[in-house]
Amino acid sequence: MKTVAAIFFFLFLHEGLHAQNSCTVLGQTPSTAFPVCGIDTFHQQSVPICSNGSLIVPGCDNSLASGGYQAKNPFWYRFTCYKSGTLSFLIIPNDLGDDYDWQLYDITSHDPNEVLANDSLFVAGNWAGTYGLTGAKVNGSTITECASNPAANESTFAKSPTLIKGHTYLLLISHFTDSQSGYSLSFGGGTAVITDTTAPHLQSAVAGCDGASITIILNKKMQCSSLAPDGSDFTVSNGDKAISASSVDCKTGFDMDSLILFLDKPLPNGNYTVTIRNGSDSNTLLDNCGNGIPVGESEHFSYFRPAPTPMDHIPVLGCSPKTIYVVFAGAMRCNSIASDGSDFKVTGPQPVAVTGASGVSCVNGLSDSVALTLASPIVRGGDYTVTLVTGIDGVTIISECGVETPLNDTLHFMASDTVSAAFTKNINYSCNLATINLHNNGDNGINQWFWIVGNGITGTSEDLSYTDTSFQNQQVQLLVSNGVCNDSSGLTFPLDTNYYVKSVFEEPSFVCPNDEVTFMDNSIGTITSWQWNFGNGNTSFMENPPQQQYPVVVRTKDFPVSLTVINTMGCSDTSNQMLKVINNCFIAVPTAFTPNGDGMNDYLYPLNAYKARNLDFKVFNRYGQLVFETKDWTHKWDGTFHGVPQPMGSYVWELSYIDTDTGKKVFKKGATLLIR
Repeated sequence: MKTVAAIFFFLFLHEGLHAQNSCTVLGQTPSTAFPVCGIDTFHQQSVPICSNGSLIVPGCDNSLASGGYQAKNPFWYRFTCYKSGTLSFLIIPNDLGDDYDWQLYDITSHDPNEVLANDSLFVAGNWAGTYGLTGAKVNGSTITECASNPAANESTFAKSPTLIKGHTYLLLISHFTDSQSGYSLSFGGGTAVITDTTAPHLQSAVAGCDGASITIILNKKMQCSSLAPDGSDFTVSNGDKAISASSVDCKTGFDMDSLILFLDKPLPNGNYTVTIRNGSDSNTLLDNCGNGIPVGESEHFSYFRPAPTPMDHIPVLGCSPKTIYVVFAGAMRCNSIASDGSDFKVTGPQPVAVTGASGVSCVNGLSDSVALTLASPIVRGGDYTVTLVTGIDGVTIISECGVETPLNDTLHFMASDTVSAAFTKNINYSCNLATINLHNNGDNGINQWFWIVGNGITGTSEDLSYTDTSFQNQQVQLLVSNGVCNDSSGLTFPLDTNYYVKSVFEEPSFVCPNDEVTFMDNSIGTITSWQWNFGNGNTSFMENPPQQQYPVVVRTKDFPVSLTVINTMGCSDTSNQMLKVINNCFIAVPTAFTPNGDGMNDYLYPLNAYKARNLDFKVFNRYGQLVFETKDWTHKWDGTFHGVPQPMGSYVWELSYIDTDTGKKVFKKGATLLIR
């Protein structure tokens, strides 16, 4: 879109563009561009209003804020350079008050539709807002003129760009003015050659496989408009009459390099000649510069009715297939396939019923593959046969060339058995040990096993044996495969806990002088016998033994305690623990400490606070500043504050806690001397 200084003008144009439709007329899109002969002058009497959308003009402001640029009311022209040099051309509006713009692209090895977004294809252009003539000439502007106010009278001619031999180019002519008034386009004045001087000729001819058509290949692009639709441009040597002619290229463009001649009846086997003549349009075929193929030029070809197309192969099947794909040696007519599958019969180790059939990805009514739908999956392995029979439509399958594949054409294929991951288990018990043996029968060619046990054990053979001492529920998963079919199974099962016994007992974490100690049995199993040894000279055979006392010790001492239990199966287990007996449980705070790192009295903390709950210990300096606090009596003050050693002197401490014996809250306060 053009950018102008006046805001009102910009808004008017911007809104107008958004109202335009996309271009659909041949020649108004990059992929349907007019072919150019450099000696012609193109006359476009009228320009349909439409848009190809936004495009990029290198060197100009392409932002949406500025309005951007669009291929507005366009026509496109395609040509090839046959000799390197400069390109000059002239665009003359029918109304010299119209504004025409243009842009040239090098599309060699690129899709023409890339030009709107790929600025690397840009060669030259002119988007000045000045009215009147425009184009490229030797003394044109060396820069790309961007959109401008018409009053600025910017140059509408760009310097002639240089073309490269063998490259293909696309020229856009954009009509900025919405008048629909046309223009003329002529080439001349440059040194590049864009005219193909190759004389037009027939190149080859080949009969369609059904003998009812002839494909004719041309040696260069020819004008679609020069082809007589009634086929009268050609004669065939046997007297067969062409009833029509067309080219696929002409559906989306203006020129063609091949065409199909349709005959009134199929050709018999033999050798033929197709000859060109002036058709009902009074000419032969013309190239883009109007040169015709000489009258009487001919091409020879042979036609022999093709042999029937047999079934070729069946791709390898997966596990338990419900669809079989039959591939033929060539393309087959999809409409000859009976949809109920009655063209095919499948036999083998398992009865198989075909319930449907269809062509696979039919293109132009043809496919080389047929999908057969089965009533149920094939689950039994072995050799199967597909046989072609007469379908409900009265024929088998017909090839692209109209030849029916003979009855009883057969193909063999192999199917695999399905597999089972089911397994059996056998468990052998001894005291506190279970040996689990698992087995899969490996039927139907199973050659891969993968066992996963919940405790992390794995295995890769048909048998797995492992032991367990936890006697928890066992979780086992098995995955099996025969290379085609897979299966998995899982099982959770308990173990017989009568063979399991575990000695477990509970004791306090410490014992203070004169405390009575209670031991609690938490053993697991059907226990019938208990044997306690308390390490203090006492033993017991009771499940819940009497409370025990331990002698007063000079320093903390560990006493060994053991419990042996026996269950109904005669299995036994013993557990051992050490009981810590404390020499002193009286809570006190030292009156002095020496944090000098000698390993003696280096810390300040409440001593022996074993029976203190919700403890809080604080230390203050002589200014009342809190220098240490802890709720864990084993966390000791080392005489520093924020890592800085504190000076010698007296420090006040506060201690509060709940006595676990009495449940009462205790508060103490005192002073301790820090000595260095």
